[in-house]
Amino acid sequence: MKTTIKERQAIVDKANKELSIVKQCNLLDIHRSGYYYIEKEEDYLNQELMVEIDKEYTAHPFRGVPSMTMYLRNDLGYDVNKKRIERLYKLMNIYGVVPGPHTSRGNKEHKKYPYLLRNLTISHANQVWATDITYIPVKNGFMYLIAIIDLYSRYVVKWALSNTMEAEWCAEVLEEAINECGKPKIFNTDQGSQFTSDVFISILKDNSITISMDGKGRATDNIFIERLWRSVKYEDVYLHAYESGIELYKGLNRYFKFYNNKRRHSSIDHKRPIDIYYAA
Repeated sequence: MKTTIKERQAIVDKANKELSIVKQCNLLDIHRSGYYYIEKEEDYLNQELMVEIDKEYTAHPFRGVPSMTMYLRNDLGYDVNKKRIERLYKLMNIYGVVPGPHTSRGNKEHKKYPYLLRNLTISHANQVWATDITYIPVKNGFMYLIAIIDLYSRYVVKWALSNTMEAEWCAEVLEEAINECGKPKIFNTDQGSQFTSDVFISILKDNSITISMDGKGRATDNIFIERLWRSVKYEDVYLHAYESGIELYKGLNRYFKFYNNKRRHSSIDHKRPIDIYYAA
């Protein structure tokens, strides 16, 4: 049964004069973006298609719009055209990783920065952080998840949910990460408009953080965050089919605690991210 916004927000007392909504969200471990969650409505077919696209893209990120359209038609039997899938790709903030023409999320007026991680030896925590945004399905809608990961330890230093991909939201998450965990020497992103915006770039510059950006059409430049998305979705999101933004937030909160504190990663000699990140 579809829950109402009022039911989702019942845990927060808006009439409380002593504690603001922000303080209550902090005390209850609810991110403000989760509290203000409003479902993004799409027709039933589009919701179904977005779930299938997300699963296939997470498993095979090389699929651009033409390839995904053929997969949905020939393998799953959907009567869809390229134009519909292209719109859903834009809505989901994804594109095929194969170099060449693709649906760009960037802003041509924003300055782009060179990719600095190629052949770089990453030898300690807080040397390089990376971030990205991914689509997360919930019943009758969807949300966006942002995460910032320390590449040396694979430790997720910060994550948050929102129903929009506004640059201000990304900047807020970045500021929170710096306040809680210090700052990296290098920060890597893709060329998405959120990350090339003045509000986001100014935080990096004000903190004397060197800026690195993936090459256009090269999602493999940020392979560590892509691997994180696969883990999050296959180990949590697809298994639970969350019904609302609040449920999703609570579930991801549990998962990221597991990911950082208990999950042993083969890429770091089967150690836990928390052990490596805080070893210094």
